[in-house]
Amino acid sequence: MSSVRALDDQPGSGGTLDTVALEATGTVDAPASNVRGSRGTGLVIGLLSAAAFGTSGTFGTSLIGAGWSPAGAVLARVSIAALVLTGPALVQLRGRWTLLRRWGWRTVAYGCVGVAACQLGYFNAISRMPVGIALLIEYMGILLVVGWLWVRHGQRPRRLTIAGSAAAIGGLALMLDLSGPGGISPVGVLWALLAAVSMAVYFILSAWSGTASPDAGPVGTSSSGAPSSGTEALPPVVMTWGGMIVGAVVLAAAGVTGLAPLAASSADVTLLNHQVSWLVPILGLSVLAAAFAYVTGIAAARRLGAKLGSFVALAEVLFATAFAWVLLHQVPTGTQFLGGALILAGVVLVRLDES
Repeated sequence: MSSVRALDDQPGSGGTLDTVALEATGTVDAPASNVRGSRGTGLVIGLLSAAAFGTSGTFGTSLIGAGWSPAGAVLARVSIAALVLTGPALVQLRGRWTLLRRWGWRTVAYGCVGVAACQLGYFNAISRMPVGIALLIEYMGILLVVGWLWVRHGQRPRRLTIAGSAAAIGGLALMLDLSGPGGISPVGVLWALLAAVSMAVYFILSAWSGTASPDAGPVGTSSSGAPSSGTEALPPVVMTWGGMIVGAVVLAAAGVTGLAPLAASSADVTLLNHQVSWLVPILGLSVLAAAFAYVTGIAAARRLGAKLGSFVALAEVLFATAFAWVLLHQVPTGTQFLGGALILAGVVLVRLDES
């Protein structure tokens, strides 16, 4: 999605971002540099989130290879993440349980769709088809975000957004080397499509910060550009905590009913060509690729909006490739370098379209 450190100035806490939001809508006179600063901070946080999410494939694949089921790995991931975030979330709430109730259905939707369904879809997809194809289908979710904002809020994509979308998706296809070995599983495609829809919902809910309706605008603004209705925002760490608890319950229920078979193993796993305890990838998957990634993901989306935030998240693929280069000595091809450049160009075009 800085984790807990960056939460003190979140919208609703009386920090500077509320003022920045009003400036962005033109309701107060203030230097434009404040708005740019908020977006700049959002880009940095979004890149941190993408880097953290980029480690999930490595950790998850090692567990699945050692006998874990996708649902088992995801359940462990979100359960431990919920435990890790309990302390920080309670500190952020400071007894304001009414605030949590007001955000109740959005937190439940975030947990059911953005956490449980998205991860189940992705891990089930990569267990049936090449990771590259699964990721390409999943990241079609960014186009769903653009489409939702057009249909629901009348935000028709302009030329720069259309060009940025084409560049980003084309670059993603080049980065993932879709010509590699491995067939396409129809069931795997369905799981990947579930992940795509869930990803779109994740960004839309993450960007909602207490306004009249979810939107792609900066924090404190509605789809029409009006200022916030005054509803206090749920801190990202609290929303992530609640989402992880809901996600864990949903996954456990799916496991008990047999909808998502749960399997785990205490055998050592192969990670970065070394035999390590299963605790290593579990902790990496839970703390880095879940707790940290989701908290920073929400913090970034509230600054950038759903559309730009989803495009910045494409950097997850760039980071995953970089990690493979540094840690596994898998040097990217010229085609992948070109794909990375196209992804960055797509993000820049979408960013310029929102200037």
